[in-house]
Amino acid sequence: MIATILILFCCTLFPLQPVKYLSADPSGDFFNSAIPDNEETRKLLEQTLSSAEIEREIIKITAEQKALEQKVESLNRQATQKKTAIADQQERAGAVVRSYYMGDRDNLLAAFFSAKSISRFLALFDYYEIIIGNDRDILSQYEEQYKDLKATLQTAKRNSEELARLRTALEEQQVRVNALNKDIEGGIKNSSDPENMSTLLKEFTLYWENIGLHEVKTYFKALSSAMNKLPQFVQNREGVLTRKGMTYELNLKEEDLNEFLQSQNSLFKDFAFHFNDGSITATGKSGALALSLTGHYTIQEEPINGLIFQVDHIVFNGLELPDTTRKTLEEEFDLGFYPGKIVSFLRATAVDSQEGVLHVKLSISF
Repeated sequence: MIATILILFCCTLFPLQPVKYLSADPSGDFFNSAIPDNEETRKLLEQTLSSAEIEREIIKITAEQKALEQKVESLNRQATQKKTAIADQQERAGAVVRSYYMGDRDNLLAAFFSAKSISRFLALFDYYEIIIGNDRDILSQYEEQYKDLKATLQTAKRNSEELARLRTALEEQQVRVNALNKDIEGGIKNSSDPENMSTLLKEFTLYWENIGLHEVKTYFKALSSAMNKLPQFVQNREGVLTRKGMTYELNLKEEDLNEFLQSQNSLFKDFAFHFNDGSITATGKSGALALSLTGHYTIQEEPINGLIFQVDHIVFNGLELPDTTRKTLEEEFDLGFYPGKIVSFLRATAVDSQEGVLHVKLSISF
């Protein structure tokens, strides 16, 4: 019932927008005279979304911080144990090095070469080989233990630095969410019907967490799966990829991309990409739910060359989602395009979009 009411509310709340910010078609009536005007309500709803998503980020960071604290503690214990274990080996290795430095092994070598019989020569040879082999084993074991200890200490240091970063991020997010919650409380108090507004925001939070976020992730998952197959489509689509000497050009029309997406998943029947000057928008809706993405492609060199889609804005049912949500979705779903999947020696060097076409310059790299 709550979900149904909220869908009707969202549909009524937001009038039909331009393509850049699609919203669900209005249907039903959830308003009464006690509800504030659209702009005030929209602001409170966006703040509520941001607060809910930052709270999710705080929970995530807290869990990561706890796991990292345990890992750093474990690594420090390992390092202490390894330092103790290596102390004896270090003394033995030092004794071996000193013996060579002081010439203790020279007498053995001289005796080896001064043998007056084959049997004596062979006996000294075996003895010399045993001593040298033992020296080599001692030094080798010490070297391995030292490398292991060094790697453990470096890992502990990296994790400690990451832990410090997480603590700072956690503090920053807590400051953000506290400020947002203060603004929301103020907005509720200043509304014409604080009780109804408070209930509305609570219901909307439940709606987002149980339905809205799932719907957004469904689209991102479908897009990620489709983009993984885009190189094969480009390779087989006549006129998309052209060669000019030692360079290639990829010119992908938005009509071709949208046709490809619709062939991959029925979700994209009412979903479309648009290539604008320097930016890319993707808009779509399903029933009472609407989604709009705005972003751009950038070139990535490591760990693999490709075009990475950077999400600048996500608008869900007329409400813009916070930066924490964009970051999480970018990390969870890869919307990138990798020329190496078309031909292994191709790499992207430049990308731009204008007048409905995505332009990518490619070079040959062996």
